[in-house]
Amino acid sequence: MKIHEYQGKQIFREYGVPTPRGFPAMSVDEAVEAAKKLGGKVWVVKAQIHAGGRGKGGGVKVAKSLDEVRARAKEILGMQLRTHQTGPEGQKVRRLLVEEGADIKKEMYAGMVVDRGTQRVVLMASSEGGMDIEEIAAKTPEKIRKVFIDPGLGLTDDDADEIALAIGIPQSSLAQGRAVFQALYKAFDATDASLAEINPLILTGDGRVVALDAKLNFDDNALFRHPEETAMRDLDEEDPLEIEASKYDLNYISLDGNIACMVNGAGLAMATMDTIKLFGGAPANFLDVGGGATAERVTAAFKIMLSNKKVKAILVNIFGGIMKCDTIATGIVSAAREVKLSVPLVVRMKGTNEDLGKKILKDSGLPIISADNMGEAGRKVVAAVKGKTAKPKPKPKQRPKKVHKGKAKKAKKKK
Repeated sequence: MKIHEYQGKQIFREYGVPTPRGFPAMSVDEAVEAAKKLGGKVWVVKAQIHAGGRGKGGGVKVAKSLDEVRARAKEILGMQLRTHQTGPEGQKVRRLLVEEGADIKKEMYAGMVVDRGTQRVVLMASSEGGMDIEEIAAKTPEKIRKVFIDPGLGLTDDDADEIALAIGIPQSSLAQGRAVFQALYKAFDATDASLAEINPLILTGDGRVVALDAKLNFDDNALFRHPEETAMRDLDEEDPLEIEASKYDLNYISLDGNIACMVNGAGLAMATMDTIKLFGGAPANFLDVGGGATAERVTAAFKIMLSNKKVKAILVNIFGGIMKCDTIATGIVSAAREVKLSVPLVVRMKGTNEDLGKKILKDSGLPIISADNMGEAGRKVVAAVKGKTAKPKPKPKQRPKKVHKGKAKKAKKKK
C-alpha cells in the first residue's frame, strides 16, 4: 500500500526525521490558507500522487507571493500529471502539499528496502540526490553506498556515520545525519514498511539535514496491525480493478496487453505470462486466484478481467493441488455463462481430478479451447487473438509399405 508524501512526512516526524513545515490542501483556497499559516516569502506547491518524477512533469512549483501560490495551485490541481511512473495516461492531481521554502546547499538520496538475499533491511544512500535510484545504479553504481542492518542491533552509530560521511554530509553535521538515518530505520521497522525513501535528502545552508521528500510503501500482509496506515489509503490513486479484486482476496495487477490470465499460484502466473510473451502475445494482467478459489471468486475474476476493454482472449492455467481441477472447471463454466463470455477462452489444467475437470468443460457445450500443456495453451490463445484457428499440427501420414510384385504373386498362390 502506498501513501502520499504529506502522509509520509507526518509519519517521519513522529519518529524524529526532520521535514519542512507544510499543510495538505484539497482546493486552491486551502492552498493559499496553508501558505498564510506557514508565513515567510517562499513556498513550494507540490502535486500529491502515488508516483515519482513529479517535478519533471510540472507537478512541483515554487511561489514567491500568495498570488503565485494561488496561480500555481490552479495550474497543478486537477491536471493530468504524466511522469515515467504514471505511464502515458498520467494521473489526475486531487491533492496538494504546500510547504515552506528550503535553503538547499546539497541534495542526497537515502532509502530502505528489505534485501531478500541477506534477509535484512538495507540502507542505501547516495551523494546524487534528486535522481531516480535506478538511474544512479545504471550510470554511477559506485555512488550508491549500502549497509545491511542487523535486526538485533539496529542501525549502529558507526554504520550510520560511515554512510553519512560517504555521501558528503560534513563532520559538522554528522550527528544530524546519524540521527536521520536511525530515525528512518525506526520508522521503517515500526510501520512494517516495504520501502522508505527520501529523495532528496538535503543539507541546508545552516547545516541541517532535512527530508525534503517522503515516500513510504507498506507490506499489505501487515496492515492488520496498522489500522492508522490503512486509514491513509487513497482509493482515487489505485486501479479500480485492483480495488475490486482485493474484495475477493484476488491478487490482481493490470498490465498493458490484451490476453487476460487467471492462474492459481504466483510462480505459475509469472510463467504463464512469460509463455504468452514467448508466442508473441501480451498479458493484460497478473491474476492469482490462490489455492482455495470458489465458484464465486472465479466468477468475480472473470468479471474483473473482462472489465478491461483491451482484453481479446482469456487464458486459464490451473495446477490442481489443493485446488481441485473439477472445482475450478465448475467455476469456469458458471462464470462463462454468467458473464456471457464473448472472447476466446483457452483452459489448461493439470493435477487433482484433471480428467473430471476436462469432462466438465467438454460437457458444458461452451466454446472452450482445451490445451494439454503450457506451450500449447500459449500458442492457442495467441492464435485466437490473431483470429486464427489454433489446432495442433497434424501428424504426417504414413505411406503404405511397397511390396515386391514377385512376393505379392507368391503370397496369392499360398492363399
